[in-house]
Amino acid sequence: MRRCIVVLAVAVGLLTPAVPASAIPAGRYAIGDSVMLGARDELRARGFIVDTETSRQFADAVTIVRHKAASGVLRRKVIIHLGTNGILIEASQCDAIAKAAGAGRHVFLVTVTGPTRYPKIRKAQNTRLRACADRHANTSLIDWYGYSRGHGGWFYDGMHLTASGQNAYAAYLGSRTS
Repeated sequence: MRRCIVVLAVAVGLLTPAVPASAIPAGRYAIGDSVMLGARDELRARGFIVDTETSRQFADAVTIVRHKAASGVLRRKVIIHLGTNGILIEASQCDAIAKAAGAGRHVFLVTVTGPTRYPKIRKAQNTRLRACADRHANTSLIDWYGYSRGHGGWFYDGMHLTASGQNAYAAYLGSRTS
């Protein structure tokens, strides 16, 4: 009998999330690089908490999500727009983010538009982001690359945003994560 109780207690412990879904703060937390940095004010105006840094790599998001989740301050919706800086996203990094976010949160991965002089890298990044979203129930893809194609006026170098691009980007992310 005692053995059954111990097994049951362990099973319940494994199935119970570390932070109950009701304790997760509402709202949207966005992690990005210089592309998102350009639209920071527009995103904040739409209620996003924005954490951006020039030349940030996708691997950095793993640490950020783990730390914020463990601290209980990571919002229910996590938007990640990274991968424009040339270092290929690894499946294990994306998997770690989905796992760290947990079942009570939703991760939104945003496809990249650049670097335009390296289309194979852009294609590889977007393929990896899509595959990650397909692997995890708590993860979705936001196709910024597809949505922004044909809108050259939104970019001053093919990836960084002009004023009209900043507004379009923030509105698109807002509509996909509301």
